[in-house]
Amino acid sequence: MTLLRVAGVVAGYGRDDEVLKGVDLAMNDGEIHAVIGPNGAGKSTLLKTIAGLLHPARGTIHLRDTPLGGLPPRAISRLGVAFVPQEQNVFPSMSVRENLEMGGFIDPAATRQRIDAAFARFPLLAERRHRAARTLSGGQRQVLAMAMALMVEPALLLLDEPSAGLSPVAAEQLFATILDIRRHGVAIAMVEQNASQALEIADRATLLVDGRVSRDGAAAILRADPEIRRLFLGGAPHD
Repeated sequence: MTLLRVAGVVAGYGRDDEVLKGVDLAMNDGEIHAVIGPNGAGKSTLLKTIAGLLHPARGTIHLRDTPLGGLPPRAISRLGVAFVPQEQNVFPSMSVRENLEMGGFIDPAATRQRIDAAFARFPLLAERRHRAARTLSGGQRQVLAMAMALMVEPALLLLDEPSAGLSPVAAEQLFATILDIRRHGVAIAMVEQNASQALEIADRATLLVDGRVSRDGAAAILRADPEIRRLFLGGAPHD
């Protein structure tokens, strides 16, 4: 069943600044959709527009049958969309538990139960529940940021460059966490510079170039494409 549909979306950071130039994208329930492309292609802008941080100048965005275009971020979050930005996605001076409490601000009555569920799902956070977020490693902070987003029990999780700055080992662990989140029924739209690993775990993918969709389809097909491998996967052979 179609969960998200983006149709002809034009958006940017000013009246005459069109970063997205008519983007189309569709996602089904429970799938991972990778958005890849060169720097400046509009990948993060697309996620911010879906999340309501930017408003489309033209085009439509629907979560199932509900239009999202023009709604404020809080309203979109209540409808089931959670956004994890690349930077400043945790409160450094607050404890892990306090960060999760902040993540549950939309439904305070359910916060305690959802924190218990988060600690059961992410034992590394449970072990560090009283530590300040600033003491966590980069990978642990990303897990905390995702756990905060899951506190609203979203149908769709938007991840902006989740592996940025992580070591290869930490990135691999993070992608395993993303797969586990999907196994719990959450659909994930992921912008990722590590295109090879993103395409490896994704069901479908979209290649953005200069604010437009250049390719869209099954992630395995895009990963096998020689031109995409040459430009975005470092020429790595398909396995």
